[in-house]
Amino acid sequence: MQLLDWLVVLGYFGILFGLAWWVIKSGKDTTDDYFLAGRNLGWLVVGASIFASNIGSEHLVGLAGSGATSGVALAHYELHAWCLLVLGWVLAPFYMRSMVYTMPEFLERRFSPASRWVLSLISLVA
Repeated sequence: MQLLDWLVVLGYFGILFGLAWWVIKSGKDTTDDYFLAGRNLGWLVVGASIFASNIGSEHLVGLAGSGATSGVALAHYELHAWCLLVLGWVLAPFYMRSMVYTMPEFLERRFSPASRWVLSLISLVA
């Protein structure tokens, strides 16, 4: 890499570090700040972040490896992720109106405290 490339990479990390430092110093450290961005973001952004958080190592490594061994590009399977995006766009406004932060909290309000514990335990074991 050339000097300009290194300067761009260092500048990127410098801006990222500066932004993180500013957010940490200006945060109020309440639970509202950590869930749904303090309720200041629109539902479209929250739904898109649910879609983005779906991307993991299985996408970066697994699909590429499967494509290399079988000779078939498997990225088209991920085109069905639009369902997750639509689900986030539909459910995020509902959760924001309900004033809940997590799925177990929603189940507790909708059904009973026992259902919250059951979902939490299933999630931990899974």
